[in-house]
Amino acid sequence: MPRATVIGLGKSGVAAARLLKREGWEVELSDSNTSETFLQQQQELAAEQITVKLGQSLELNGANLPQLIVVSPGVPWDIPVLLEARQLGIETIGEIELAWRNLQSLPWVGITGTNGKTTTTALIAAIFQAAKLDAPACGNIGYAACEVALSWRGGAGGAGEAKETFDNFSLVTPHSSLDWVIAELSSYQIESSVSVAPRIGVWTTFTPDHLSRHKTLENYYNIKAKLLRQSELQVFNGDDAYLSQLGLNAWPDAYWTSVRGKDFLISEKGFYIEDGWVVEQLTATSAPEPIVKVSTLRMVGEHNQQNLLMAVATARLAGINREAIARAIREFPGVAHRLEHICTWEGIDFINDSKATNYDAAEVGLASVNSPAILIAGGEAKAGDDTAWLAKIHSQAAAVLLIGSAAPAFAKRLQEVGYHTYHIVETMERAVPRSAELAKQYQARVVLLSPACASFDQYPNFEVRGDRFRQLCLALAEPWKHSRVELPEFENSSQESIIQSR
Repeated sequence: MPRATVIGLGKSGVAAARLLKREGWEVELSDSNTSETFLQQQQELAAEQITVKLGQSLELNGANLPQLIVVSPGVPWDIPVLLEARQLGIETIGEIELAWRNLQSLPWVGITGTNGKTTTTALIAAIFQAAKLDAPACGNIGYAACEVALSWRGGAGGAGEAKETFDNFSLVTPHSSLDWVIAELSSYQIESSVSVAPRIGVWTTFTPDHLSRHKTLENYYNIKAKLLRQSELQVFNGDDAYLSQLGLNAWPDAYWTSVRGKDFLISEKGFYIEDGWVVEQLTATSAPEPIVKVSTLRMVGEHNQQNLLMAVATARLAGINREAIARAIREFPGVAHRLEHICTWEGIDFINDSKATNYDAAEVGLASVNSPAILIAGGEAKAGDDTAWLAKIHSQAAAVLLIGSAAPAFAKRLQEVGYHTYHIVETMERAVPRSAELAKQYQARVVLLSPACASFDQYPNFEVRGDRFRQLCLALAEPWKHSRVELPEFENSSQESIIQSR
């Protein structure tokens, strides 16, 4: 029996291990961390004859080496053990690549980009599903791609034996026949994928991000470009400064989009906004065709109009009719943690933009809400150019509340640009009630959590951070619940994160 090792005991790693087991591999799953949840997972997977090693890193020694290593998205692609594995000739792939090998007989939509990919992916999936297509969203959103492979009864390797649920990770309902796979793909996932080749590739935006992992902007670009080069059809955001500069010289066959109208289309084919409509121009000689009114989408901001254009372009290239597109867009509620309206309290809107984990996304978030706003920012800082974000704070924010490990550095940067209405509050528990006070003081209409940072200094991920913000906001809006969710304040933010993660 061939041996495989999966690194990373998250949703993706567990799904990959189960998929390999179903295919007849002897599977070992390893994670350098340990927790009560992981120990429970270890027991459950042991019952499925999958070995889980916790609190230790993979070591490649001895004669009994694995033939395959599958890496979860959060594991850096260039850590020493993976470099050693490749030198030893051990095939090393990511979880997305494993899923692709099981689902490549189906057409995929692969969506990537620095910002905007989650909303675009969710909207594409909603449109496909409104057209009665079985098209689950997966990858960096929703289900792990290997969960979809496990759920597919029509897949290779006896997929008909797939279970409907696996312990804490609920799967999509088993499918007799999938129609499309709608995959949001981060640079981490593309980096570890060799042969993923979507029917339609979508590139939403490109700005510096994840440079601590990818080292240079060129590396980051080339990773994302690989997905598009391997895609049969390509859709690009023509309003993105970086992508539009490359234009037809780099991507001569792509379908480009523009919210600014036909005159701003980079090529003779694409999708644009004119007179309040999304308009389709499939070839240089075809007649322009209005597809859906822009006002059908309830989400605010020019960036969401860009997302709408790319979603409609994808749907039309997949052959979906206008009626299904309009119905899906009309009913689309938006995406959790991305400019998500939580509640209104005494005339103040509380908005969760926890997914804004870099400066560019946070700038867009601040530009999309009513001003003046009270901004909550901070967390684990990332490399990047904060100039435009700081300028937007100057023009839009009445006050800024700083949380997390980045707070001192952000305070210094705000001072350097002459902005002094900031307060270091360290934790979300302090930030939310203080934001309400400041909103009243400055007559601000909005409290916006848009951190411009990763969450890992205080939370497992940006979703947990956003969930905590939501919980505290609702507690503020409903005082009778407040005592049930309010936590005591601690001097050390790590103590709070322990409580929150239970």
